[in-house]
Formats: sequence, structure tokens, C-alpha cells
Amino acid sequence: MRLILIRHGETQSNVDRLLDTAHPGAPLTQNGLRQAHDLAEAIAHEDIDALFVSTLTRAQQTAQPLAERRGLEATVITGVHEIAAGVEEMSPDWRAYVGMLESWSPENLDAKLQDGESAREFMSRFDAAIATIEAQGHERVAVISHGAALRVWALAQDPSVAGHTSGPLHNTEWIILNGSTAGGWRVERWGQQDLTAPTHTA
Repeated sequence: MRLILIRHGETQSNVDRLLDTAHPGAPLTQNGLRQAHDLAEAIAHEDIDALFVSTLTRAQQTAQPLAERRGLEATVITGVHEIAAGVEEMSPDWRAYVGMLESWSPENLDAKLQDGESAREFMSRFDAAIATIEAQGHERVAVISHGAALRVWALAQDPSVAGHTSGPLHNTEWIILNGSTAGGWRVERWGQQDLTAPTHTA
């Protein structure tokens, strides 16, 4: 399956640098709504058979122009929402949250912020959502989700790309993976970076 993981458009929480991970979350700003319309054009070259979105408002708003352009239904699916920030919710200081995410490893799956999620909890629900999508038999699927969730999940599937994915995944940028849950996933694109392009050394 070709899996296109898209980050939602801009919200005021993004602008203000606030950790907004809870439901229903902030809606898109006017700029975010423009980004959602631009996304439908920017991704026009990609075939998409089905479109899924997280349970948060901003993801559903981002999906609307793409769904309308493709004649698809944006199906809300549980499990692909943002990684819970717990006691850090709506904090302007991201250090504890990011530090926790960066600490996750196969040997550290149960660490979490107070009232937040562990790697084991997050991966379990995101994996289950992707497996549910796979079971429907689509060949090319887009999922509109959230920055931290997409980065953490995609890197867990293909750790080899870690050295090629510096910088954030900006609003309405996307990651492309090919493969399956059973056979493994390979990251082919991360934001503006085409990871299938040959590299040359001097």
C-alpha cells in the first residue's frame, strides 16, 4: 500500500506555539484554510483511492478541499490523533514534551508525561488504525493527522531515514511510505525531501 501521511493546516495554537493535543483542538486559521485548498492542488499528482482523517477538528477541516476535489469521503478514524501532552497541554514550552518523544526507544516504551501517552500506548493505537485501513484493500491511501504523531510513527517504521529528516514537518506537508504492516514500510518522501533520489559523494 502507498501511504501518504499529511499534516493538517495551520491553527492559532501553531502560531502561538502552544501544545494543543487534546480533543477537539483548535480550528484552522484563515491561513490554514488557504493551506488546505493549496494542498489539494499541491498533491494533485498523487493518486488517492481513500482519504482518512483524525478525530481532531483541524484534520477534518484540512481534508475537506481534497475530498471535494477527488470526489472522496473523508472518513474519520480513531487512533491517528496527536500524541497527548498530558500536564503540558497548551504549554508554550515544548521542551518536556519533545524531550519525552526523543527519549522513546525499544528499551523505553513506557515512559510518559503525567496524564500523557507512552510510546507503547501511542504506537498501539496508531498501528491499529493503519491496520484497519489496510484491511479495506485500498492501494493508495491518504491520512491527515498531526506533526508529532506522523514523525514518531514514520521514523519507527523506517529508522534508516533518521539522518535525512532534519527539521519539522510543516503544515500540510506529507510523508510517503510504501509497504505493509506485515512486510514493513519504507519512507520515500519526507516533506520536501525525495528520499528515493540518488545521492552522490565526492
